[in-house]
Amino acid sequence: MNGGIDRRGESRGASGEVLSRIERLRRERNAVILAHNYQRPEVQDVADFVGDSLGLSQQAAATSADVIAFCGVHFMAETAAILSPQKTVLLPDLEAGCSLAGTITAAQLREWKAQHPGAVVVSYVNTTAEVKAESDYCCTSGNARAVIEAIPRDREILFLPDMYLGLWLERVTGRDLRIWLGECHVHAGIRPADIERWTNDAPEAELLVHPECGCASQAMAFANGRTKILSTEQMVRFAHDSPKERFLVATETGIIHRLEREVPGKRFEPVREDAVCRFMKTITLEKVRDSLRDGKHEVRVAPDVAARARGAIDRMLALG
Repeated sequence: MNGGIDRRGESRGASGEVLSRIERLRRERNAVILAHNYQRPEVQDVADFVGDSLGLSQQAAATSADVIAFCGVHFMAETAAILSPQKTVLLPDLEAGCSLAGTITAAQLREWKAQHPGAVVVSYVNTTAEVKAESDYCCTSGNARAVIEAIPRDREILFLPDMYLGLWLERVTGRDLRIWLGECHVHAGIRPADIERWTNDAPEAELLVHPECGCASQAMAFANGRTKILSTEQMVRFAHDSPKERFLVATETGIIHRLEREVPGKRFEPVREDAVCRFMKTITLEKVRDSLRDGKHEVRVAPDVAARARGAIDRMLALG
């Protein structure tokens, strides 16, 4: 999260008219604009807050805004609606879905739970509200390890939906998890050869790897002391505090823009230039303008689903 850094009026690729219209609508609607780390640079630049999905929803809930324009994907807007039921949550493009969240439905999860009665269900935040409602805990990539370690060792754990994050959690916690076989199409595309090439070509650089990346890449990374497995928020903090000047980044390329803005003077390079989420890039400044102007597209979560999903989120937060 950018801590409220004012990025207005600095966008690239948009006319001054579009930018001024967004600014006027923001004031008229008493709106807060959120942008995920993987959004287009110009969308990040007009946002009030830039960060990860749960953190953005928490920041928006703490504001006095009446409207939340969430520049992210659908499950993120749902999370904002769960945490801010009194606010209007808008998603500028309904086509902004998520390949990972789409790998499991609430019905599939209920069937899986029936096969493992008594198991504790831990759902990554990259899931629909209905799936969260069927879960005992939510987690983020940054706190997933703490959530798993807080569960008694004699309890069976169902972890979903990202298999690579699940495999990494098994490695760092020493726990045996039952893991749903889902994946993010972007992170799954970062292959061992990409990591190996950069390890050889840039020996002086730090390698920052998101835990959603393939297990083979992670195994290679663990053999390399200069490699860090980090969430996007942890990447920003680590790069800021590190004495190193060059960083190779293994996640969606949108994070590079934020890293360059918030950690100036250092060099950030994507491990793969084509690690681009087509869903994250559907939102444009024109769509943000239209969303604020026309009140589209409002995302709502049924109260009973929201209450149960909020319980899974609150149990996660209670762990600290």
